[in-house]
Amino acid sequence: MGLRLRGAEKQKRFGRAVVYKQVSPTGFEDSFPYRHWASLDGFGADGNNAGAAKPIPAATKVQTHLNSMKKLSLLITLSVLLTARVWAAEDSGFRPLFNGKDLTGWHVRNTQVHNSWSVENGVLKNVSSKDVHGTDLITDEKFMNFTVKFDFMVPDHSNSGFYLRGRHEIQILGDYERGTNSISGNGSLYNFKAPDKFALKPGNEWQSCEATIVGNKITVVLNRIKIHDNVECRKATGGELDNHVDEPGPIMLQGDHGTVSFRNLRIKVLK
Repeated sequence: MGLRLRGAEKQKRFGRAVVYKQVSPTGFEDSFPYRHWASLDGFGADGNNAGAAKPIPAATKVQTHLNSMKKLSLLITLSVLLTARVWAAEDSGFRPLFNGKDLTGWHVRNTQVHNSWSVENGVLKNVSSKDVHGTDLITDEKFMNFTVKFDFMVPDHSNSGFYLRGRHEIQILGDYERGTNSISGNGSLYNFKAPDKFALKPGNEWQSCEATIVGNKITVVLNRIKIHDNVECRKATGGELDNHVDEPGPIMLQGDHGTVSFRNLRIKVLK
């Protein structure tokens, strides 16, 4: 039913606000309730301060604050749980390549030179310099098709590499200051293909890498940015163990060029 306002009943003014009566089209206002708005200066329709806002008790304020904190805490908890579930899903099927304690499952490439590899606080470290060269570190196990994940940290101007099957090197180089990609720069398939995007972090910051090799196709994600997408590589890239690119091979960490650290090395074998 429509409403209309009539004559002197149309309005009463208190301060800066207006109070309206609801009246039916037939003129019987008592069949409709009054609709009341408090005036802006704190007085109601009857001229007193009945419509003024009442102060909120301190206990109510405290309870409201506690309720807000509980909701915030619940949201944070849910966010953490969701993140944990996403990480768990991303790591499903992976197993460690490095136990975080010692070099079990690994061996050095050259036993006649200084072994520059050590384990400190769950980190696999190689300390090498121009004066003291180290050696490469190789897994005892060999793999054909797989996805491997790892974190690495390389100082500025230092040089290392991560070899898939001991033949295809993902270059690890402290060249962030250069600001551009190159065929021999960090993240490149060494001397074969430069990264599609610049995804490097400054020296001495942890960086994450995920590499997948199936057949002769290689995909690499550096710091959550895809830099190589299903790239066909049918040759060894230099410094390799052998040239048998169609056979299983180990993971190899280059240790004869410069200082580098690794952690969270894990692998998932693919069909």
